[in-house]
Amino acid sequence: MSQFNQSNPQQSMPNGPAKKNNSIIYLVIIFVLVAACVYLFVSKNQMATDNDMASKMMQHQIDSVQTDRASLQTDFNAASAKIDQLVSQNTKLDSALQGDKAAMAKMQAQIRTILSNKNATQAELKKAREMINELTGKTKDYETRIAELEKENTELTGKNQTLTKQVDSTSTVAAGLKKVASVLHASNLRMEPIHKKHNGKEKETTKAKRVDVLRIKFDIDQNRITESGSKQMYVRIIAPDGKVLSSASNASGMMDNSNGGQLQYSVMKSIALTQNEMVKDVTVDWNQDGDYPKGAYTIEIYNEGYKVGSGNVTLK
Repeated sequence: MSQFNQSNPQQSMPNGPAKKNNSIIYLVIIFVLVAACVYLFVSKNQMATDNDMASKMMQHQIDSVQTDRASLQTDFNAASAKIDQLVSQNTKLDSALQGDKAAMAKMQAQIRTILSNKNATQAELKKAREMINELTGKTKDYETRIAELEKENTELTGKNQTLTKQVDSTSTVAAGLKKVASVLHASNLRMEPIHKKHNGKEKETTKAKRVDVLRIKFDIDQNRITESGSKQMYVRIIAPDGKVLSSASNASGMMDNSNGGQLQYSVMKSIALTQNEMVKDVTVDWNQDGDYPKGAYTIEIYNEGYKVGSGNVTLK
């Protein structure tokens, strides 16, 4: 029995080297797992960081695009407003400006198309920026040309006003010359003191106390300027005391003279004038109620305010 109960020392003793190897394997596995966890953790954090950075970069790009679009829209609106203002101020343009106007309108349409596209790329926005800059430059050129046209127009207006004044002045002078040239001229002026006898016969006399009528005669020279028609001749009879003879029975009155004033006349005579023909022996009688004072009498003939003839007679 003692043989069966006796234990084998080799069987009851643990296997030292095998146990040690297992521990090493476990440690390695644990290390690998820990390293894997650490790697995964780090990778996850790095991925999150990268994603965050990518998101921020994308948002920055979006913000940049939106900012560029807003800036482009502002510049475009300013350029368009300037163009509209210039066009409204200058409706009459020369052919060169009309061509520029059409080119700018086409460019404006292209820019609007790009800016209205919410998915426009950076390249398209860059193209829009280039066109807006070009549009702004054309607008400045357009404005400069309009200023030049306005200056030329002002100069032309000034010249036209000067010419108009010269023409008006010439017309005024011509009208004045024509008026002066159309004034009738009296010649062969005579004054006959007439005594009327009881039998109706008339006799010329120089004695003041016997004069009944002062008869004035004159001719109207031919005039190539004055048109045919009825013309008025005004006769002033100035007595020896310097006063103009006048009476209601002779229809005396006032006439305008060439200096803008007025003169008293003794009697007015209408004559029928034919252009470029002489009128002979125009006769004007002055009938006076009272006696005629002795002395020298002066006769003046007027037409259109101008004195066209004069003469005198002396009564004894």
